[in-house]
Amino acid sequence: MDFTFTEEQQAAVEAAKAVFADVAPDGVPSPALTPGAVAEEFDRPLWATLAGSDLLGLVLAEEHGGAGLDTIALCLVLREAARVLARVPLLEHCATAMAVQAHGSPELTAALLPGAGRGTLVLTVAAQGRTGHDPAELAVTARREGAVWTLDGVQTAVPWAHSSDWIAVPAHTGDGEAVLALLPRTTEGLTLADQYSTSGEKFAELTLDRVRVPAAHVIDAPGAWERLRQVLATGTCALALGLGEAVLTMTSGYTSKREQFGFPVATFQAVAVQAADRYIDLRAMEVTLWQAAWRLDAATGAAGGPLPASGDVAVAKIWASEGVRRVVQTAQHLHGGFGADTDYPLHRYHAWAKQLELQLGPAAAHEEALGDLLAAHPLG
Repeated sequence: MDFTFTEEQQAAVEAAKAVFADVAPDGVPSPALTPGAVAEEFDRPLWATLAGSDLLGLVLAEEHGGAGLDTIALCLVLREAARVLARVPLLEHCATAMAVQAHGSPELTAALLPGAGRGTLVLTVAAQGRTGHDPAELAVTARREGAVWTLDGVQTAVPWAHSSDWIAVPAHTGDGEAVLALLPRTTEGLTLADQYSTSGEKFAELTLDRVRVPAAHVIDAPGAWERLRQVLATGTCALALGLGEAVLTMTSGYTSKREQFGFPVATFQAVAVQAADRYIDLRAMEVTLWQAAWRLDAATGAAGGPLPASGDVAVAKIWASEGVRRVVQTAQHLHGGFGADTDYPLHRYHAWAKQLELQLGPAAAHEEALGDLLAAHPLG
C-alpha cells in the first residue's frame, strides 16, 4: 500500500509551514507567557494570514471557494499549528464547516460557507471541550414545533465561543437521536458565561433558555453529530502529535547543549533511552492518527473494513492522550529546573498538552469502547 501524501496534501503542509514559520508559541510575546495568563481573544492577524493562504477553506468544495481536500489534509495543517501553539479556532471552524457542507440545508450552506472559507465568519462547536468523549452526556434538549426547533439546557467548555460568529450546538431529541443546531452567538435566549481552560484559553458555558432555531439551521441527518465528533477527536490527536514533536525537538536541542561532567547529557544512556521511548510514542501517535483520518475519508463498504471507523478513532485517542502526556513529562524531567522557567516556552507546551489530554478523555474509556466494538464486530 502507498501511504504517501498526495501533492495537494503536501502543498497544504508547505503553505501551513510558511504561515506558522514566524509565529511565537501561543501567538503572544514571551513576557505574556506566565502561569495563569489568559488570552481573551484568538490571534486575529494569524487568522487573516490563514485566510489569505486559503487554509480556512481547505476542506470546502470548490463551489464554496475551497480546495476540496479531506480530513487528512486538515490534520496535516493542524499538526503544524500545534507546533507553535497557534491560538486560532482552526479545528472547530473547519470541522463545523465540513458538517454544514455535508448535511446542511441550502439556506444554511449559503449563509455560512462562503464567509467561513474567507475567514469573515468564525465557527465553533459546543462539543464538551473538543471531542465530547462521552456522547451520552448531551445536556441540551431539542424539540421540533413545525418549522422551528426549541433548545433548552446548558453546555460547558465551549472553545472560542466569545469570539465566534456561529456556534454549532448538539442536542438530543429524547428518542435517542441527536441533532446539530447552528446558532448566531447573539441569538435571543443564548447566554455565555466565562470559563477558562488549563492552557489559558477562554471557554464558555452556554445556557439556552427556549432558544428558537429555524428548521433550516438544524442538521438532523442520521450520524451527522457522530461524524463531527470523530473529526474533532481526530483533529485533536493531530494537535497532540504536532505539540509532542515540537517538545521532543526542543528537548533534543537542550540535552545536546547541556553538559554534565564534561559531556552533553544527550550522550548519557539513561537520557537517550527516555528520548527514544518518547520517539516511539510519537511514531505510534502518528500512524494511528493517519489510520483514523483515512478511515473517516474512505468510502463505506469493503474499503472501510469490518470494524467501524470509530474503532480507529478510539485507538488514535488512546495513543494521543497517553503519548502526549508522557512526552511532556519526560521533557520536563530532562530539562530539570530550566523546564519550569517561565521565560522558556516548555511550561506553555505542558499546559496545552494537559488540556489536550483532558479533552481527549481517559485512555481506559476508549479501550473499553474499543472492546465493545470488537465484541460487536469480530475480526475473525
